[in-house]
Amino acid sequence: MANLVKLYQRFSKLPLGKQLFSRAVVTRAPYFGSIKPLIRDLRPGRSEVFIRNRRPVHNHIGTVHAIAMCNMCEIAGGLLIDATLKRQLRWIPRGMTVSYLKKADTDLTAVCEWVDDLPVDYKGDVVMHVPVKNANGETVMTADISMYVTPRK
Repeated sequence: MANLVKLYQRFSKLPLGKQLFSRAVVTRAPYFGSIKPLIRDLRPGRSEVFIRNRRPVHNHIGTVHAIAMCNMCEIAGGLLIDATLKRQLRWIPRGMTVSYLKKADTDLTAVCEWVDDLPVDYKGDVVMHVPVKNANGETVMTADISMYVTPRK
């Protein structure tokens, strides 16, 4: 199990632990602070990221901005692959394909699930599928994030 997952589990047991863990992630990757993500779940094979529908993430029509949703997908996919890959492997995002399906006018949740067991000498792309759902459970956006995976040097 990745150190990141162990850290998440330790934080989750504390009052406001998920909020503290989420802040720690944002400290490591500051750009994600713009969406103020709450990491609700992190374990090998699954991550869940939540953002509130608030003015700083709005676009010109008052809905959650497309790039704010892309950010939540990238953090969900990145945390998941980091929590799931064997220690001998590393990753970097290579690209993202998105589909906007309906207006995002509520709080949002991105869930990424992936369970492939890659060999320690794997080299190539892995696609992380991340749907974003509104408070009613309707999918408002999907992202397919291509992660380039290679053996760690």
